[in-house]
Amino acid sequence: MSAPSHTVLVYSSSAELRDTVRTALGRRPAEDLGRIEIVEASTVREFLAAVDGGGIDCAVLDGEARPAGGLGLAKQVKDELVDCPPTLVLLKRTGDSWLGAWSNADALLPLPVDARALREAVVALVRSREAGLPVRRAAEL
Repeated sequence: MSAPSHTVLVYSSSAELRDTVRTALGRRPAEDLGRIEIVEASTVREFLAAVDGGGIDCAVLDGEARPAGGLGLAKQVKDELVDCPPTLVLLKRTGDSWLGAWSNADALLPLPVDARALREAVVALVRSREAGLPVRRAAEL
């Protein structure tokens, strides 16, 4: 019996960053999770529609996206959704990590993307969601 697949939503106004995240995660970042399906959103509307539609196991948000950054969107969905998927925000400036606490982001990672750190963080968030456990918040980069 194969492990079920999981869906990761990647939000960024940058096609290059979305591609970098997709490549870093790969199709199977951990054997026990099964296949990872990537859903991309380049606009706020696409991101909110995907989250509202359900079935998202983790959202990776670009803190540098324009016109709306990932920190603000993480805050919005955490405040508005009862069953919000865990969120990981990618930040260019480590000095902005205090905003991670404000946004209720579940994890923060610095840009540029470190593929190994991204895989490990996403796998941990997906496993926590799958197990129905509360997600541990990461306040620092």
